Amino acid sequence: MEKDCGMWINALSHKLKKRMNANMQSLGLTGVQGHVMRYILLKCDDGPVFQRDVESAFGLSRSTATGILQLMEKNGLILRENVASDARLKNLIPTEKAALLNAQINEYLHQTELSLTQGLSHAQLSVFIETASRMYANLDG
Repeated sequence: MEKDCGMWINALSHKLKKRMNANMQSLGLTGVQGHVMRYILLKCDDGPVFQRDVESAFGLSRSTATGILQLMEKNGLILRENVASDARLKNLIPTEKAALLNAQINEYLHQTELSLTQGLSHAQLSVFIETASRMYANLDG
């Protein structure tokens, strides 16, 4: 049986998660936590980062983002600080522990990206990103 687009995307996603988890394991993180940590560390320089920002950036449900962030807080990577102007919001603040892991997280993410895209031209990557973006949008409608 020939794989359709959905099967290829699912297989690729599974393999990528497995690789990311294996790489990040030495840091005590999952692959998703590594991506989220990098996002928080990058965005906190521009201002407050909230859970809804993480949800939007990664296409996560509120409950999934809550679980990821609670575990990161429990592991001492972030602090979730109440916002005085809106009790519903919590500012996500990276800890010193997270800052110390930043270079390693970036290196693991970079190495995974290099492995993933090895042998692909810039044009092929552009077409892939455009196609994946369109497929993502198709599932919203």
